[in-house]
Amino acid sequence: MGKATEWFRRTFHRMGSPRWFFAGSRGWMLGLYLVGGTLIAIGSAWGLGFAPTDRLQGDSYRILYVHVPAAHLAEAVYVAIAIAGAVHLVWRMKMADLAIAAAAPVGMTLTAAALATGYIWGIPTWGTGWVWDARTTSMLVLLFLYFGLIALRQAVPRADRAALAVSVLAIVGVVNIPIIKYSVDWFTTLHQPASIRIGERPSIDPSMLWPLAVNALGYYLFLVGVVIAALRAKIIEREAKADWVRTWVQTR
Repeated sequence: MGKATEWFRRTFHRMGSPRWFFAGSRGWMLGLYLVGGTLIAIGSAWGLGFAPTDRLQGDSYRILYVHVPAAHLAEAVYVAIAIAGAVHLVWRMKMADLAIAAAAPVGMTLTAAALATGYIWGIPTWGTGWVWDARTTSMLVLLFLYFGLIALRQAVPRADRAALAVSVLAIVGVVNIPIIKYSVDWFTTLHQPASIRIGERPSIDPSMLWPLAVNALGYYLFLVGVVIAALRAKIIEREAKADWVRTWVQTR
């Protein structure tokens, strides 16, 4: 137990070093791109080309192979940002703030993709692309939160104060995540309830579930690679005057 604790403490402190993270993250980034991209290709081909047609929705349901991963990832990225905000407030860790700066545009893009694909899916399914119900409205709030994280950082001139303000907003805004997740259970909405619940049999047929699972895993892995790439870019931008960065640039 003592060795595990010491390993975790040492790794945690190393993760706070931009130089250490930058040096060790390239292999992870490339591996995540490769594995994630492969799974997305397999899951998309499987879901779009070989999964059966839905009895009620026809082929329009196939957009869910993009919509569902985008929506889940948009929420997951915000939770990660809120955790990074808490770490920054408690330990003033530079890497935590850089992680927020790197992940926020990715999360905003995912949220916009989830809203856009939901709009497209809703037209043939609901007869309208948009309704002001709890699920769609809370997802729109998430989009505004991401925009707020980006805009607030640019609006505050001092970098240290901007980092603190963004961290506070990230933590406060995380209350919206359970509202998104449980809105279909707490309120009357047009949006269908979750097809997969922990401890319950999935309501989606396995022939449709498996390609969705493969696709979702691929999106998760690939997007982690994207965030790592964005974080590496932020590190180079923030540490541009450091000797190790100059040395790295000269060797390119």
